[in-house]
Amino acid sequence: MLKSIKLIVVLLVVIFTSGSAVAQVHPADNNAFIQNEVASIFIEVNPADLALMLHPDSLESNHEYPAKFKYVSSVLVDSMDNVGFRLRGNTSRFAAKKSFKVSMNANVPGQKWLGLEKLNLNGEHNDPSILRSFLSASLLRNQNVISLRNSYVRLYVNNEYKGLYYNAEHIDENFLDLRFPSDDNGNLYKANWGADLTYLGTGQAAYVPYYELKTNKGTNDYSGLIAFLNTLNTCSDADFPCVIQQILDVDLYLRTLVIEVLAGHWDGHSYNKNNFYLYQRPSDGRFVFIEYDMDNTFGIDWMGINWATRNIYQWSQSNQPRPLYTRLMNVPYFKDLYTYYMDQAVATFYTTPNLNTLLTEKQTLIETAALEDTYKALDYGFTDQVFLDAITQAAGAHVTSSIYSFIVNRSASANNQTTYQGLQNPCPLAIDDLEPNQFIPVKAFNLMGQEVPLDTRGQLLLLQDANGQTRTYFPIQ
Repeated sequence: MLKSIKLIVVLLVVIFTSGSAVAQVHPADNNAFIQNEVASIFIEVNPADLALMLHPDSLESNHEYPAKFKYVSSVLVDSMDNVGFRLRGNTSRFAAKKSFKVSMNANVPGQKWLGLEKLNLNGEHNDPSILRSFLSASLLRNQNVISLRNSYVRLYVNNEYKGLYYNAEHIDENFLDLRFPSDDNGNLYKANWGADLTYLGTGQAAYVPYYELKTNKGTNDYSGLIAFLNTLNTCSDADFPCVIQQILDVDLYLRTLVIEVLAGHWDGHSYNKNNFYLYQRPSDGRFVFIEYDMDNTFGIDWMGINWATRNIYQWSQSNQPRPLYTRLMNVPYFKDLYTYYMDQAVATFYTTPNLNTLLTEKQTLIETAALEDTYKALDYGFTDQVFLDAITQAAGAHVTSSIYSFIVNRSASANNQTTYQGLQNPCPLAIDDLEPNQFIPVKAFNLMGQEVPLDTRGQLLLLQDANGQTRTYFPIQ
């Protein structure tokens, strides 16, 4: 009760001291992501091409084979010729139940289906419930941070039922356009495994294997990312709290981190340096952290760690560098703000009645398609009964906890670890965070008070407009 009262009391304080400069939106689900039924996707591909795709020597290939695509639901029946069809994922490529990507624009540049250039069809072979990715995305959405639209589909390839699939929205320029209207033309980087956000020097080549540029490929400019990582890793402890807020949407990251921990998502950035994107918003130059691929969650474990009781302030690996996580947690204000969002989540939407209702309703929706899915048994022997019991019973082996038990234990453990103090932001908000009117700078000054050119890069500036109003800014492009 005391924590609930404190949450209400400090709500306005948090809103006015840590609001993001540019709010993202969550687009409505369209007919590609139907929520109240399981649609069907039919892929027709040359049998020889399919055999080659599935050959053990070809599993790591991203070659897109020509195919025909058909989508069938109660509200839409549609088809498209000459799409691309290939395997997707990392370790899942070697599973018996594969994951696939459908590329509408593979052979016809610019071609889209319902505004989408690609579909990610995930087999969810690790998860007997086939619900963990869906639940993780729902939590992100409840936290009002960036999340993928999703749905469930039956997948047929050359008229063979391949099973129940999780249809996850692809992160690309279309994804950005819907989340950041009029602010969608910045650089988007997909982090590959090993992206620990350490600084690797000034040379672009060192970053390319870990951070794949997905937009503005013609320009191929990594300078913004390199400057961001340089500052993240080398900025002094004294300057860090203010500087990081100028180059990163810290509020959005902390709220995302809360869900990463509450979901037990060890395969994300903080623990396993994996499964995230970075987007640099053109409007303010700040980077935005985007979480995805959250299937190894809610009791899925391969390391012998109890993720439901792990310290929420020591989530990363202690023997490996994670500068984003560790530096933010070392700042009392950011740690306290993270605590506030953790308390807020546990007191509102991360509750067993709320999530159990969400899970049971979705399980009922997908039950028939899941029970008819024979591929779900091929990797770990998941039976129909294991699927039916998956919300409340652990399957054993790498499924160390049921979803329900994980939620109960994670909620209790997090609640016992948090003490919110209501600390104030040590840095003044920039004028553009509070003023609705456009701020047009006419002068720029460095930290010594010396006037410098407006196009100065790589240092914290104090900008001034014609009316004498000022704002702090850290330009990194």
